[in-house]
Parts: sequence; structure tokens; C-alpha cells
Amino acid sequence: MSDAVPSPHNLGEAIHRLRAKWGAILAFGLLLIFLGAASLTFAFASTLAMVTLNGVLFLVAGAAEIGVGMHARSWRAFFFWVLGGVLYIGAGVFCMLNPLAASAILTLMIGAGLIAAAVVRAYLGLQLPAGPRRSLVWLGCAVTFLLGLTIVVHWPLSSAYVLGTLLGVDLLFHGAGWVSFAIGLRAHR
Repeated sequence: MSDAVPSPHNLGEAIHRLRAKWGAILAFGLLLIFLGAASLTFAFASTLAMVTLNGVLFLVAGAAEIGVGMHARSWRAFFFWVLGGVLYIGAGVFCMLNPLAASAILTLMIGAGLIAAAVVRAYLGLQLPAGPRRSLVWLGCAVTFLLGLTIVVHWPLSSAYVLGTLLGVDLLFHGAGWVSFAIGLRAHR
């Protein structure tokens, strides 16, 4: 006989079950906010830690890719699996041995990606009818473009703090969302 709790059949039932755990959800949100603040405070260390951790993950992914390639039935499939694995391992070793250079490359890619995303969104925004929705799209394009441009213009110096800052902002907002959710659960007890 299983002790498993049956899964809820609707959102209301799931929310009801979570109400008893609002304190744990609140604590999780506060932890994320603390980690976000720490990442913003120590942006350089956070950037290096992120790049080094990515290096470890690249190594694991590369080894798995090569392992899968060893089971390939054809030479062509084997070659591409192993090549992909070797590239992952190379990127992982590079990230771990030289996290500063890796963060510089990743930061430049993020800045260029933000600029490209803004250009694409602006083009798509031209397809919308004039009005408030179009204005919000243009505002989003401008913010994204300026953020990307700021990163690229200040590169390579920006690579020392951009990744850690982005992580910190993400953790702060993610944590704030969980705190808000927990407070909402508590209010509806």
C-alpha cells in the first residue's frame, strides 16, 4: 500500500494544500532575496562562481554526450555526438581554468543578444497597430537596447560584474514573487 498523497485535481485544491506550507514558502522567498542581495553586493565573486559552475556543468554534459555517442549505431552519428561532447568539455575546461576570459565572452554575447533582441522586437512592434500596446513594446525595446548597448560599450570591464548583477536581480525578483505568494496564502487561511 502506498502512502503517496493523491495529486490535486484543480488549482484551488492545490492552493488549499499549500496554505499549510506558507511559512516554508516565505522562508524560501526570503532566502532567495538574501542570495540576490549577496550576489549584487559581491557581483565579481558571483560572476566567477557562476562561470566556474557552468564549467563543471559543461564537463558533465560533455562526458554524457560522449557516452551517448559511444552507443551510436553509425559512424556519422558517433562522430557528431563525440564532437559535441569534446566541445562541451573544452568549454568547461576553459570556464574553469580562465573564468575571467569566459565571463568576458559570455558578457559580450549577452550584450549583443540584448541588442539583437531589441531590434527584432522593434521590427515586430512595427507590425502592431498604433496605440498603448505598441508604445509598451517600444518602451521594452528601448530598455533592452540600452541595456545591451551599455554592456557592450563598457565591455570588457562590464564582464567583471554583469553576470553576478543579472543573477542578483533575478534572485531578488524571484524571491519577492515567492514572498508575495506566501503572504497571499497566509492571508487566505
